[in-house]
Amino acid sequence: MTFTTLIIIATCVVSLAAFERDSLLPDSLRRPEWTEKMKFNAYLICHEKQYVRLFGYGFIHADLWHLVFNMLTLYFFGGYLESAFSVVSGSEKTGKLLFLALYLSALPMSVIVDLFRHKDNPLYNAVGASGAVSAVLFAVILFNPSIPISFMFIPIPIPGWIFGLLYLAYCVYMDKRGRDNIGHSAHFAGAVYGFLFPLIINPSTINIFLKNF
Repeated sequence: MTFTTLIIIATCVVSLAAFERDSLLPDSLRRPEWTEKMKFNAYLICHEKQYVRLFGYGFIHADLWHLVFNMLTLYFFGGYLESAFSVVSGSEKTGKLLFLALYLSALPMSVIVDLFRHKDNPLYNAVGASGAVSAVLFAVILFNPSIPISFMFIPIPIPGWIFGLLYLAYCVYMDKRGRDNIGHSAHFAGAVYGFLFPLIINPSTINIFLKNF
């Protein structure tokens, strides 16, 4: 079983259990209090040292559609990235561990901006694996910048590098507007981190990007 599958299973189980409503689990398995204990809150992390929130928030989601969208994206690209890491590292085991390291480290790295931006705001909260999923997606783009990508708002597949530029521009624009409840800065930071992670591990990986561009 791949780490992608394990992460999806763990995230679905925890998220469904933590839903306050619309959970698909029986009442005996529901744990809505987990949301309060695990959601990202920079104030509690910085002032109360509740560091588990830097990772826990990625395993809970706002609603079923939020969960489904993130996990489908992870499903489509996670396995590809595990294989890419395995080929580059020359070891399937090492490749899988690199994928796990990327995903787990992307959870705190994707909220690093919000951590400092909202450290004195006890009312700011965030949930969801979007930042870490963005990291996975952009690591895939590094390995294969021409990979066709399509989403709901872009129904026609476009090369990964073009999608990546549009995605980053959209995140910056929406973050500056600040008119919704979506963590655009976390999406941006996660994406950048995901692209840089393979380069930090092995700088020669840039040759793969240039070759496949």
